[in-house]
Amino acid sequence: MALNITGDAPADALLTDDPFALLVGMLLDQQVPMETAFAGPAKIRDRLGSVDPATIAGTDPDRFLEAFRESPAVHRFPGSMAARVQSLAAVVRDEWAGDAAAIWTRPAEGSGEAPDGAEVLRRLQALPGFGEQKARIFLALLGKQCGLQAPGWREAAGRYGEEGSEASVADIVDAESLARVRAAKKAAKAAKADKG
Repeated sequence: MALNITGDAPADALLTDDPFALLVGMLLDQQVPMETAFAGPAKIRDRLGSVDPATIAGTDPDRFLEAFRESPAVHRFPGSMAARVQSLAAVVRDEWAGDAAAIWTRPAEGSGEAPDGAEVLRRLQALPGFGEQKARIFLALLGKQCGLQAPGWREAAGRYGEEGSEASVADIVDAESLARVRAAKKAAKAAKADKG
């Protein structure tokens, strides 16, 4: 299924076709609009010529930071986020043989079976920059839009895995659903502030 998150066809095509690009987009999804975060991998590719984990991990950190800072910036916090993307790239290169999709498809040690939702969640949470919430949202995105068949993925994703939810990027399929997710997030933030 073709992803439609950024509103930019080439950026969305990269997310659809490249699992590492999608993982980077999720990593960048904090303190910037979702479309900006998920358009980040295309900016990195355009500036470095690649979003290959080994290439990113092996790029001189100063050069990578400059690619992040180039206008329009990849993220509003280029220093910290460039370092996180390079850390993520190094883990994918070193622990997953450069194959980001292996995180959610490689059989567990000693098992011939694909990982279940709880195992995929555990693997995601072990990645640099992926806390529990970000890992659950990404798991929901994999299940809802990328064809992940891991048993129990909805349960492991929590509320983000619920059918018909409008809680995260996992639920964005067009401009209308983006507006609904944005409105739901704004309402949740306001309700949290009222309680605080």
